[in-house]
Amino acid sequence: MTYFEHGRYLPDALATIDHYLRDFRSGEVHVIAPALLDSLSELCANCGGGTFEVISGFRSPQTNDMLRRAGGGGVAARSLHMDGRAIDVRFTGFATARLCQVALQLRRGGVGYYPGLNFVHLDIGRVRQWRG
Repeated sequence: MTYFEHGRYLPDALATIDHYLRDFRSGEVHVIAPALLDSLSELCANCGGGTFEVISGFRSPQTNDMLRRAGGGGVAARSLHMDGRAIDVRFTGFATARLCQVALQLRRGGVGYYPGLNFVHLDIGRVRQWRG
């Protein structure tokens, strides 16, 4: 989806993305940081184009707490998912390990690699990396 055009973000497109990346457990919608979308766009371009499969976008505080209590492996108490500044993804037709490498090279924020669950966490916090 085109969310940025002619030097500006498109409000209707951003609202559609916010809805798509809502907390699927509660239905709560939250603003997704445009910088996160920019990071995803750059990552997509560096991977040669394709489609992201979203594992988790926005998480409400209640969902985040539930995942932490359930032993959700690496769920931070103050997760950037709750601020619309993080996303967990796979990339169709692209090895998750390679997706992680490309994301690390971009140095746009945090990158967590979860090989057992086959996804990469991306956020626009400080540059750091981990393996879950």
